Amino acid sequence: MGLLDELKERILIADGAMGTLLYSHGIDRCFEELNLSNPDEIVHIHEAYIAAGADVIQTNTYGANYVKLARYGLEDEVPAINRAAVRLARQAANGRAYVLGTIGGLRTLNKSVVTLEEVKRTFREQLFVLLAEGVDGVLLETYYDLEELETVLAIARKETDLPIIAHVSLHEVGVLQDGTPLADALIRLEALGADVVGLNCRLGPYHMLRSLEEVPLPKQAFLSAYPNASLPDYRDGRLVYETNAEYFEETAKAFRDQGVRLIGGCCGTTPKHIEAMAKALADRTPVTEKTVKRRTASVSVQADRPAPTPLPELARTYRSVIVELDPPKQLGIDKFLAGAKALHDAGIDALTLADNSLATPRISNAAVATIIKEQLGIRPLVHITCRDRNLIGLQSHLMGLHTLGITDVLAITGDPSKIGDFPGATSVYDLSSFDLIRLIRQFNEGLSYSGKPLGQKTNFSIGAAFNPNVRHLDKAVERMEKKIQCGAHYFLTQPIYSEEKIVEVYEATKHLDTPIYIGIMPLVSARNADFLHHEVPGITLSDEIRARMAACGSDPVQAAKEGIAIAKSLIDAAFDLFNGIYLITPFLRYDMTVELVRYIHEKEAAAKERKVVHG
Repeated sequence: MGLLDELKERILIADGAMGTLLYSHGIDRCFEELNLSNPDEIVHIHEAYIAAGADVIQTNTYGANYVKLARYGLEDEVPAINRAAVRLARQAANGRAYVLGTIGGLRTLNKSVVTLEEVKRTFREQLFVLLAEGVDGVLLETYYDLEELETVLAIARKETDLPIIAHVSLHEVGVLQDGTPLADALIRLEALGADVVGLNCRLGPYHMLRSLEEVPLPKQAFLSAYPNASLPDYRDGRLVYETNAEYFEETAKAFRDQGVRLIGGCCGTTPKHIEAMAKALADRTPVTEKTVKRRTASVSVQADRPAPTPLPELARTYRSVIVELDPPKQLGIDKFLAGAKALHDAGIDALTLADNSLATPRISNAAVATIIKEQLGIRPLVHITCRDRNLIGLQSHLMGLHTLGITDVLAITGDPSKIGDFPGATSVYDLSSFDLIRLIRQFNEGLSYSGKPLGQKTNFSIGAAFNPNVRHLDKAVERMEKKIQCGAHYFLTQPIYSEEKIVEVYEATKHLDTPIYIGIMPLVSARNADFLHHEVPGITLSDEIRARMAACGSDPVQAAKEGIAIAKSLIDAAFDLFNGIYLITPFLRYDMTVELVRYIHEKEAAAKERKVVHG
């Protein structure tokens, strides 16, 4: 009788955590490598779980893949470590338990760190070794990213007829981090060929049971659950799980009532927890019917404050001008407010506010945005970097912006800390700019990163950065297209200092319907030009422009005039190709950008007059 045949008739008990026991024994290094260096320890743990009542054990291969082993310099040992793991589990089982070949998920918060192509290559390498060694089934566990799990499940189903157990992991009760309800996700996994579907890790029994209350019994597959022992505590530099085994004995029957037929444990669980569950489920009789709870999350759209016309819509209908004016590096904002008012009076559509540009601390752009919005009636466009905030901080920041009524944001990666005033500061980068765009789009759907309802839908207009100052423009356009897929509504470019480049950008992007604001920043001196060209990432100046600025010598007035003249010629080049112009103010010299704003409006008025005259 095989594993699936037994699951048709009775509940099976699986093992618990491997890493928890190794950690408790004072081992704090690559657990999978122990298959080679300390095999007796691994066999001993397997045997302890079988003695506790486990019918099913898993190989010590959760992280035995190229990506994770590379952290220890063990990427070439993938085949050897996986082969040894199966043999050790087989030795311990000795015909008394089924052996599942375990493959863990790779993607965490930042999807961009591991591409799907890398996931596929890494997965196949590990899968083929496990199958060749003769496992009784495959366990895919701890997958937070449903796209990744669906990808590897399809590969596994094509390669083997052995039982496949597919486990998602949740941050919040009943919903995956992309907002997919757990019940829907398990249906999708069953349709792809998973024989057993369920949950493992992150949640303890209480929250995992609440999640399963919303899941109907699968039509063909079986349900499984491997809860954590509890939420971990952090003491004296070590993670500690508190839940006692008796609690697992109490909850085991509740899991059975939810239709679970394969039950084990994840982080924090030990043979004592498994023994307690085996004791509670001594008769192993499964349920064949259950009542499913239906929970509906209330998500509303803010109706008490009308949202302004989105910036991309402005750029589709008329010449839209936005200006960047960086918040001050020092306390006191009188000069900044004077500049903001002058730009507003000149007729800009929005004032963009950088988020600690060049990794240099400035007054919070959210604070400045609130002041100019409330006191001056200016529409703020707030930049958000991935550098300064972890996933918790980013979500809190977005909720705060929504609460303040600020709807225009620009999602950017952010310059690394090492180039700024505090090179020893940590660059967070929990998310890439692609991930941040996805997160903001998810907020617009009323869901947090973890899939938890926010109670309201935000209405952010999502801007993204585009750097055309690269050798291979087609690659940069591919990044644009990817950002559009992630949810970007429009783009702001890095400053461009070549009329030819503006035309090149138009030709490379004219197939896109997404508006582009062309970045133009007036130069103030030859030193400024050289610094931008040589030291600021993403900005390139032509030799001609640098020569023109150098010809001004040390005369600041002449240099400013030349900088404005160069900027006007760039505006002329962009005028008939792009509806969006993005002016960047240098060193709070808002007088220069005010002149350029007026120049754009004068050109627009002249163009309209010519159109009327020529009918």
